[in-house]
Amino acid sequence: MVKKSVFCIVKREPNDHDPIMRLGVISDTHDRIPAIERAVEIFNLENVDAVLHCGDFVSPFSLMPFRSLKPPLYAVLGNNDGERRGLEQMFEKNGWTLNDRPWSFTLDGTRIAMLHEPAPLERVLEKEEHDLIVFGHTHEAYTERRAGALIVNPGEACGWLKGSSTLGIVDTDTGCCEIKEIDFEVRQPLA
Repeated sequence: MVKKSVFCIVKREPNDHDPIMRLGVISDTHDRIPAIERAVEIFNLENVDAVLHCGDFVSPFSLMPFRSLKPPLYAVLGNNDGERRGLEQMFEKNGWTLNDRPWSFTLDGTRIAMLHEPAPLERVLEKEEHDLIVFGHTHEAYTERRAGALIVNPGEACGWLKGSSTLGIVDTDTGCCEIKEIDFEVRQPLA
């Protein structure tokens, strides 16, 4: 069962010529393989067009479950991503995109800013150049609309600090963000 909450602000009326994208947003996976595996399943079942990871994978091995991800993966490094070269090699090998933070880019007409820490948020908002701003680091799910941008922190996927594993699904046409709980089984050690 997936628990969810929805934050929604309609930014425009749907029409036939604007691209409609559903974006998966995840952050702070912190090597929690069972949560990552289930998040990938959810993103694939939700038919998202791309996944945005806001950093803190931690180790390169924790990227292995993302190889089952159907859409492309875009990410920024977090403050706990110490094995940078290994992460870069894994991204390159799988054709994914990894950048330093903050990173701004356009995906099918949607102007996106990816952060890890929320500290640069006010500076990014002042520019009023983005439709979507995503960040992590705080491990708390958060959604808001300011300066014309939908701001999303999907919370922590790992569930280590807050006890709840979450991710976000953003609909770029309606401006809705759905925060979903990642339900997964915790595997017990053999001995």
